[in-house]
Amino acid sequence: MTELSYLSAAELSSVGTPTLWVVTIAGVLALLVLDFLVTRRPHEVSLKEALGWSAFYVALPLAFGVWVWSRWGSELGVQYLTGYLVEKSLSVDNLFVFMLLLAAFAVPAVLAQRVLLYGIAGALVLRAVFIALGAAALKTLDFAFLLFALILIATAVKLLRDALSGHAQEVDIDTMRSVRLLRKVMPVVDEYHGPKLTVRLAGRRALTPFALVVVAVLATDVVFAVDSVPAVYGITEDPYLVFATNAFALLGLRALYFVLHAALSRLVHLSYGLAAILAFIGLKLGLHWAHGIWPGVPQIPTLASLGVIVAVLVVVTLTSLRATREPVREVASGDPR
Repeated sequence: MTELSYLSAAELSSVGTPTLWVVTIAGVLALLVLDFLVTRRPHEVSLKEALGWSAFYVALPLAFGVWVWSRWGSELGVQYLTGYLVEKSLSVDNLFVFMLLLAAFAVPAVLAQRVLLYGIAGALVLRAVFIALGAAALKTLDFAFLLFALILIATAVKLLRDALSGHAQEVDIDTMRSVRLLRKVMPVVDEYHGPKLTVRLAGRRALTPFALVVVAVLATDVVFAVDSVPAVYGITEDPYLVFATNAFALLGLRALYFVLHAALSRLVHLSYGLAAILAFIGLKLGLHWAHGIWPGVPQIPTLASLGVIVAVLVVVTLTSLRATREPVREVASGDPR
């Protein structure tokens, strides 16, 4: 065993008591049930409705962050806020893929939020599983931090390559393995039947396009969970805070989608920014792993990480808006330019 073995066992502590875990999970489930009740009747979401829910789902995690700060101090408070910012940034990338899937499957506007909600529920379950696996890995594997670092750097390279090649904005549903498998297992009708997943066709059950898009969204959740959980473990090693940041970032996606729907297509440089953030966190994890073996290796403070992440997000947002702004037409008398 290397010197890092004691580091993982000793430092992987959590503020989450059994009671706090139960209350938090119950709260998340209550919010999820509330969202399902809100969407029980399919309808198009107005901007006013989306803004109201988005404001609620931004205020709630920020209030929770204030509570964490006041209860356990500035260090954990900064870790939570930084982790939440990272997860929220990655969730915007989730939304962009969801937008492409909804368009590819020609999902009716009245059904869009129910599809998103299924995706959010699936993402919460998957993140919980990956968070538990990540915590177990950090406790038992000396090289877990290095493994997480390599995963993040590999994901960053893939994001950068896709962005440079233009593949980041492509979704071909006919090539998706999950969709092809479903079509082999069961017949699929051509028309949507509201939020129904199956209908009876010629005496046997058949899938609806709604079922296909839900499965496609859930399949993408697996991919996002692979890089999302290691990314936030690069900010905080507390499994409870990791779960809280993931839950709060995901719960507001349904409303945020309708607020950012028009703006998402303008964030053309988002993939570059996310690649930079994931690579940076990968470097942070790698240095943390090396520091456990060679104490002279420097580490990146969480506050510095927060500054880098905010700076990257601001830069890619500004450059994206600049790159996609409509050219100003100059009309001058006698001047054809």
